Amino acid sequence: MEIAKKITLLFAILSAIIISLLSGFVWYFSNEFAFEDFYKRLEARVNIAAQIKLYDDDNNSVYAKMRNQYLERLPSEKEYILEAGKPEIKVDIVLPKSFYNKINAGLMARYRVDNHFYAGKYFNNTKSGYIVVVSANDPFGFRELKDLQKILIIGFFLSVILSFVVGWKFSNYMLMPLRNIIKSVKRIKAENLHLRLDVKKGSDEMSQLAETFNNMLNRLETAFETQNNFISNASHELRTPLTIISGEVELAMKAKDDSEKQHKALLKIKDESERLEHILTSLLGLAQSGFNGKNQPREKVRMDELLWEIKESVNQVHPDSKIEINFMNLPDDEEQLTLQVNKNLIKLAITNIVSNACKYSNYKPVNIILESKSNILSIAVIDQGIGIPESDVQHIFEPFYRASNTNHFKGYGVGLPLSLNIIRLHRGSIAIKSQEGVGTEIKVLLPTKIS
Repeated sequence: MEIAKKITLLFAILSAIIISLLSGFVWYFSNEFAFEDFYKRLEARVNIAAQIKLYDDDNNSVYAKMRNQYLERLPSEKEYILEAGKPEIKVDIVLPKSFYNKINAGLMARYRVDNHFYAGKYFNNTKSGYIVVVSANDPFGFRELKDLQKILIIGFFLSVILSFVVGWKFSNYMLMPLRNIIKSVKRIKAENLHLRLDVKKGSDEMSQLAETFNNMLNRLETAFETQNNFISNASHELRTPLTIISGEVELAMKAKDDSEKQHKALLKIKDESERLEHILTSLLGLAQSGFNGKNQPREKVRMDELLWEIKESVNQVHPDSKIEINFMNLPDDEEQLTLQVNKNLIKLAITNIVSNACKYSNYKPVNIILESKSNILSIAVIDQGIGIPESDVQHIFEPFYRASNTNHFKGYGVGLPLSLNIIRLHRGSIAIKSQEGVGTEIKVLLPTKIS
């Protein structure tokens, strides 16, 4: 059964239960209090009848005249004067024992059969004790109660039908965002993984669902890109050093008597072997960074402290590097500097960016600026290097792509793609601004609350 139908059915059932309880409540109290006024009129007649017929009073004739003249006679009204202790004197029906027990207790007793009502009380005059009972019909109140019963029954069924219609409209309205998400997800396939769902402003479940889908698509797109890049580039990049190694081995085997040529060939083999190892390591890192980063352990990391570790690591590899860390714009709240991340991966990503900045600036000063604003932590790496040609900027995050002005620098074009994959796994992004011959600024943006 569809969710909309389930919601509608559940809504209708709950409405029926609530309406039936409300109707029962109305019916019960209406039934209890609908005849209260009529009973009081009967009780007044009981007292008047007792006064006129049981007590000697000079005003009794006046009471009788007032009753006949001003007191409305009720339908089928009858009076019964029963001497106490003589059960052979009966009214038109056999009244229950509880009725007489209440009278004997000195209270006003009430009893009803359909629309015929009885009221009675015990009175004691100078001669004996008497029970006065007055009965009458109340067709109007009884008819009103029957009408109310019909209204409640009709209202119950109409309300249930209305609640079913309203529930159907309501469920369709509430599930419309979910249906839109389903339609959007159905359009997304392997060839168009770049498409994303529209995330509405707000923190409701639909917005969270759309955002969760987008995060999943980011990981899937990264994984697909990584797989495609690995397949398309691995064969090309691995073939070149293997070809060179094979050629140098043949050359060394031919030059048996020429130790100098053998030495050069061995050096070439050594260089290409190191290059091959570096390429394999980079390819494996690039492939691993395309998986869901949640499989990697995460921990709380102070990013300002991590930058000092990165500086020390880069200085060990590039002793001539000049790295300056700017903490002028740090927030007062230290929690804004602490992220739940995989420390090794984040360190690798930022280290690649800082190392490139040092290398491509010929070891001129590199400035690192750490800021935290609006739940976003940014790390800007600014160098004074060769810059990136405008036509190459859009390709620098493609694996094994190298800018046209980097021929004099050793590299493999894997560092930045690897950094981008790692940052994406942490729901972050990388922005780049560069001018050839002036320098480059790469800014890493990470949310302070990473899920």
